[in-house]
Amino acid sequence: MTTEERVRLIESYGDAYRQLTEALNRFPREMWQYKPAANRWSIHEIIVHIADSEANSYIRARRGIAEPGSSILGYDQDNWAVRLNYHDQSTDDYLQLFRWLRHTTYQLVKNQSEPVWRQTYVHSDNGPTTLDEWLKIYEDHVPGHIRQMQKNYEHWTENR
Repeated sequence: MTTEERVRLIESYGDAYRQLTEALNRFPREMWQYKPAANRWSIHEIIVHIADSEANSYIRARRGIAEPGSSILGYDQDNWAVRLNYHDQSTDDYLQLFRWLRHTTYQLVKNQSEPVWRQTYVHSDNGPTTLDEWLKIYEDHVPGHIRQMQKNYEHWTENR
């Protein structure tokens, strides 16, 4: 990855909270619990998932920087949604948690030197992962879920 590409991804990564809250303003809260199918997530669940994923990302970035070569455990996101009862969690709390986790990691990564970006951690499911790869994954995480929310909204409007 070139330095210019990385800078663009880092800035997009750092802008995710704004992107998310702007998108959420397009979807009426009355439909946030709506699930397009039993095995699909509601907007409410997606919000909680984004924060839980960001908590994992927070640790991954720090391990990749401070402890290259260290092991990171994956997690079963669908199991978390059910067993942690995402529907009973406060989306307002989880949005704020996401905001601060993302902000502090953005502040950390934006000034890392070139050699740090090639360092790896070892993910239990994906194997060795560089910080550049970590950045690509998490830069697209929120936009990907915004697209999912949009599909939920379209399904909800078609089935009202």
